[in-house]
Amino acid sequence: MLKALFLDMDETLCDTKGANAKAQRLLGEAAEAKYGQTPNFDGQAFSAAYVKGIYREWSEQQRERYLPIAEQQGEGVFRVQLIRDLLAAQGVEQIEEEDAQALQDKFDQDRIAAFDFYPGIMEFLQEARQLFTLVVITNGPEYSQIPKVEAIRLAEHVDHIIIGGQEPEQKPARSIFEKALKLAKCEAHEAIHVGDSLAADIAGAHNSHITSVWIQHQQPLDAELGIEPSHTVMHPDEIPELIRQLHSR
Repeated sequence: MLKALFLDMDETLCDTKGANAKAQRLLGEAAEAKYGQTPNFDGQAFSAAYVKGIYREWSEQQRERYLPIAEQQGEGVFRVQLIRDLLAAQGVEQIEEEDAQALQDKFDQDRIAAFDFYPGIMEFLQEARQLFTLVVITNGPEYSQIPKVEAIRLAEHVDHIIIGGQEPEQKPARSIFEKALKLAKCEAHEAIHVGDSLAADIAGAHNSHITSVWIQHQQPLDAELGIEPSHTVMHPDEIPELIRQLHSR
């Protein structure tokens, strides 16, 4: 009997990429307005590089520079330094720290303002909560995840929230799924985990002997990972019907 439903947050319950895209565009416009007089300055290229940077899509040189800053001085200091470096790379001189901080704050504010559930997901959570214990397991640092959790008032819609950055290990570590099972007071065979990452969500669920649902989002199934989801849906709007089917079996 199915007793618990474990759910990823980003790109599973919420349209994180959509929120990022809007914030990225607005950041580029703000940078263009402030620094557009610099020859060949490209605000959208700057903002795109910034988003890649905060998601740690780094070159080896960037890793050597930014990882110590993030680990020793914190995520906020790293992000401000990233902005200053990216502006300097586009020929902007004399970048004041407060100006870089203002751009950083704008991105965060715009992203949170745009962050929301996918259509129909809030209603699904209300329905599912009558049948299952709902546990959200989301990877990521407190710096970025807590504001998102608060923005959508996630605690009002699920029973438990586990943020990877607050735990000793993140998905796919078995320990974080074991914590979810303990919170839900159920065994692995009584739970399902839904997420969009093969490497984090699906591998983690399988390592803990939990049935998995992969949200494909047009991603290819990476044969090299050797991970076969128990079930696959193309988009989060397919989650409710699949869970209803699995519950009725």
